[in-house]
Amino acid sequence: MPDEVQTHSSPLLPSVLPTPQVLLKVNKLTSTKTQIPYDYYSLPYCHPNKIQGESENLGEVLAGDRIEKNTDVELNFKVNAYCQTSCRVLLDEKKKKQFIKAIDQDYRVHWIVDNLPVATKVRSDLRPDDVYYSRGFPVGGLLDDKHFLFNHMRLIIRYHEEKNDTPTEGGGGIRRSHSSRIVGFLVEPYSIKHVYTGTWPTTAADAKKMEYSTCSLASPASFGPRDFLTLEDNDEIIFTYDVEWEEDPKTPWAHRWDVYLKGNPDDKIHWFSITNSTMIVFFLAGMVAMILVRALHRDISRYNDSAAAEDAKEEYGWKLVHADVFRPPTVMPMVFAALVGSGVHLLVMTFTTLIFALLGFLSPANRGSLVTAFVLLFVFLSSFAGYTSSRIYKMFRGTDFKRNTLMTAFLFPGIVFSIFLALNAAVAARGSTLALPVGYFFLLVFLWFGVSVPLVFVGSYFGYKKPAIEHPVRTNIIARGVPPQPWYMHPLLVIVLSGILPFGAVSVELYFIMSALWLHQFYYIFGFLFLAVLILVATCAEMTIVMTYFQLCNEDYRWWWRSFLSSGSCALYIFLYSVWYLNRELNIDGGVGMMLYFGHMTVFTFTFFLLTGAIGFYSAFWFNHRIYSSIKVD
Repeated sequence: MPDEVQTHSSPLLPSVLPTPQVLLKVNKLTSTKTQIPYDYYSLPYCHPNKIQGESENLGEVLAGDRIEKNTDVELNFKVNAYCQTSCRVLLDEKKKKQFIKAIDQDYRVHWIVDNLPVATKVRSDLRPDDVYYSRGFPVGGLLDDKHFLFNHMRLIIRYHEEKNDTPTEGGGGIRRSHSSRIVGFLVEPYSIKHVYTGTWPTTAADAKKMEYSTCSLASPASFGPRDFLTLEDNDEIIFTYDVEWEEDPKTPWAHRWDVYLKGNPDDKIHWFSITNSTMIVFFLAGMVAMILVRALHRDISRYNDSAAAEDAKEEYGWKLVHADVFRPPTVMPMVFAALVGSGVHLLVMTFTTLIFALLGFLSPANRGSLVTAFVLLFVFLSSFAGYTSSRIYKMFRGTDFKRNTLMTAFLFPGIVFSIFLALNAAVAARGSTLALPVGYFFLLVFLWFGVSVPLVFVGSYFGYKKPAIEHPVRTNIIARGVPPQPWYMHPLLVIVLSGILPFGAVSVELYFIMSALWLHQFYYIFGFLFLAVLILVATCAEMTIVMTYFQLCNEDYRWWWRSFLSSGSCALYIFLYSVWYLNRELNIDGGVGMMLYFGHMTVFTFTFFLLTGAIGFYSAFWFNHRIYSSIKVD
């Protein structure tokens, strides 16, 4: 709930509410260098005697959030304070090493006020007038090979006031009311070696009243390198803070997240690039479709022309394999059905998630909602996997229905869960907040075995009850031989090249998704992401149909696996792109950080492979049904 104060007054009965307190919460410590988050109190910061944790949803826990709601920082609504003392920490070698290690690994601190994450102002080197906001603030920095610690924080909290005049009952006067809401939370960190007179008080109440010659109301804290608190030269840290309340008449409460979502100043480049990519992809897809339709129209007209029937029999082409084109694959048909079922499941989950995001239910303001939606939608939409897999397996005239259903229920989730267990063990050994608590671990196991697996069986049951899919042409008992293929129709070459255009459809948007994942930024342009996914579906379908048509024209009817792998091969380019992104944009240090990166990217690319593979298969399947139902077969 937002922190809000309301004051109501009338000509007869004025009243003023007491100044409310505002809660400052602390969250995790994060680093783009290690990608391993830790609890805020894992560093020897000031902390209360009893730390009170905040209840968190599944998405927050999976993201490594650990929010504590009580601190030594006191905030009173619209009451400024200067050089207030939090505590004094006496440094030993262990504490010094903890802070120094956190500084070397570029860790940032995350606080929360009224559900707003703390941010710091950042100016672009290319455009100094542009200001954007970075989440959190650094633990410290380096100066002349010495580590300094940010121990003084200037908290700038912005609020917006709304004033309303309403007539009283009977029309005897006007009742004035106003409400104030917090709309911004910034921090300016300073490193100050505080100077005070006398000895440090023994009681906390007296320590709160300490006065310093290094900062006061008359002489606010300033950024002076000579006054930095270096860890190598000091044995005590005094943590202090200022509180400044600023009225912001331009930012209503409904738009208070706009400054956080502004992000990097290269956003204009993002808009131009994705628009340009959209136009190019649509143009190429239209050209491919036009060529394909003209070629098919000529072929079908020739095959159906009775006057040219004898000539058509002597020609090669896709009509000559009509008795084999729907022959079930001889290589792992059950695995194929399970992969397609999982791909359809992920495709439905993706579009459902995007629709919820477009409607505003998965806003970054709802912390953890996006990850929670991914998990729950995957679980509760599992019947799509079972239904699709069973329909395809029955079309292949398969008989081991139970094994097919079990493979569908455990193939994709089993691979993902195995990778998750390995990563969870690695971060648990490091004491990270990414390590899943035992209770949440059993919750995920219950969602998998208790909800997802039964729904797969339910979907499979309805799929098996449906009649087998009928093909427009009959399949011969004896398979036709496949003639030697030209070099440019080699399966590996076709599969690899087919993924380039689908990858190009999402390459620009992929950069910003990767930045949100690994540079700890907010991703919020779901409208463009939805458009990119639609373009991805179109390009996967177009490329697979074209490659299938060329394959059938060369009398090669083994299109089942190739249609799936052709569009799914764009996942290969995404994995290669992740390697490039790691070398170009990230500076991950340590084996566990690399494990986290490649573990998550493996899951991401495997998911993308199944999703795009299912698109390619169904496109080719629809295409083959359409063309073979349009010709006359004796």
